[in-house]
Amino acid sequence: MSQSKTAGPVPEDKTAEEEQPRSPREIRLVMVGLVVTMLLAMLDNLIVGTAMPTIVGDLGGAEHLSWVVTAYTLATAASTPIWGKLGDMYGRKGTFLTSIVIFLVGSALSGLSQNMNELIGFRAVQGLGAGGLMVGVMSIMGALVPPRDRGKYQGMFAAVMALATIGGPLAGGFITDHLSWHWTFYINLPLGVIALAVVVVTLKLPKVRSTAKIDYLGAILLTVGITSLVLITTWGGQQYEWGSKQILGLAALAAASLIAFCYVEQRVEEPMLPLTLFKNLNFTLVSIIGFIVGFVMFGSTVFLPLYQQIVQGASATNSGLLLMPMMLGMLVVSLVVGQAVTKTGKYRIFPIIGTIVMTVGLILLSTMGIHTSSFTSACWMVVLGAGMGFLMQITMLVAQNSVELKDMGVASSTATLFRTIGGSFGVALFGALFNNRVTDTMKEKLGEQAAGGGVKDPGQMSPAALRKLPENIQDAYHHAVSNGMHTVFLWGAGVAVIAIAAAVFLREVPLRGTGKGEQPAEASLEAAAV
Repeated sequence: MSQSKTAGPVPEDKTAEEEQPRSPREIRLVMVGLVVTMLLAMLDNLIVGTAMPTIVGDLGGAEHLSWVVTAYTLATAASTPIWGKLGDMYGRKGTFLTSIVIFLVGSALSGLSQNMNELIGFRAVQGLGAGGLMVGVMSIMGALVPPRDRGKYQGMFAAVMALATIGGPLAGGFITDHLSWHWTFYINLPLGVIALAVVVVTLKLPKVRSTAKIDYLGAILLTVGITSLVLITTWGGQQYEWGSKQILGLAALAAASLIAFCYVEQRVEEPMLPLTLFKNLNFTLVSIIGFIVGFVMFGSTVFLPLYQQIVQGASATNSGLLLMPMMLGMLVVSLVVGQAVTKTGKYRIFPIIGTIVMTVGLILLSTMGIHTSSFTSACWMVVLGAGMGFLMQITMLVAQNSVELKDMGVASSTATLFRTIGGSFGVALFGALFNNRVTDTMKEKLGEQAAGGGVKDPGQMSPAALRKLPENIQDAYHHAVSNGMHTVFLWGAGVAVIAIAAAVFLREVPLRGTGKGEQPAEASLEAAAV
């Protein structure tokens, strides 16, 4: 331990720069850059997804369509923990600015792409930068604002998430229709320049120097493990069968690389992801909760619009608006919880309430059928959104409060990574359950007529294609989708019960803050350790 501390990152003037309270004006100025950067990170895939049909029509290469998203997702997930560690070792401001620049370069090159292969490669570059955006925002926020005071600002991030989810598809459709698909990437440039300028001018953090060697082997092993997991969830049940040699091979590669990673991390001087963090009970528990929140949130946002379009006949044009009830529930509750945490300094009750409400929301959504009204489904979505509103920012806050300031980047990146991997698994598992239930229901109701009627891939039927089929097939498909939703959300509720158990075992560790007479940070951290 002593060797690692000696060789690790050494902040200069840490007490003067990083631990003293920041003025509200200084924080508000920096927040402008952080909020714009977070908007960049969240908007990109939503805007690009809307433009993909036009992009394929222009560039061709429809067989490589999935890789435009997969390349970005893989690069983002694999680079997230690396950005967090580099920020801890060499300074958060420098690494944050670097990630923004890489993201903007990738955006510009993606907009200039002349064929699908170029676009896939440049999207990977963009994803490398994106991996540092969210981590940079959260770790800088953690360094500037004590956990006790962070509730004042977390509502801004919840608002950005709601804005991105609702506005992303709308912006993508508008840009594609009135400009060109190239501008779905170019739109990042002015926003990114604003973020860069604000962060350069307003953000003051201590310089950090490190004499430790970068854990290259750990970074490679972790990257291989994360990449394998993401590919499993992307390809499983879609491009390859779950029991195929490709998926089983990736599973073996993921297991081997992650086991080797754990072995290496216990022996290197400055580990990429210190496993000692998981000795802290609260850190481990909120990592589990974050994984399940990602699992539920990403799974829900994929399948709820499908139900609304297919069964309830909602328009697909403004698909982002379909999720507005859930996002509003999340936003309002997140704002209230943030203020309550700042006022009281207490947080343990909120994850417990949030996981219970989230589970109830999933159970309610599982009751939706072909006759469920839009108003009723919107109410159930509000319940689910409220549950996640209790959890979205609290999980990050507890993770950051569970580590020392020198590990803020690693804590932020780990929390982000668990949520990302949880989302990948959620979409994959929900997709497999949904497709199987839809297929089984169609066979039960129509038998061989399902395939003969043009339903070759039940889980991928679009509303436009469905309207061209005979009425009896449409009716059967409505029932099939409703049954698929029942299965998806019932399984989601079962997984959410694990989050309830994890939340119950959280400990109320005093939040680091600016008030006088507070428990020292070191004592707080020791209180949460196993």
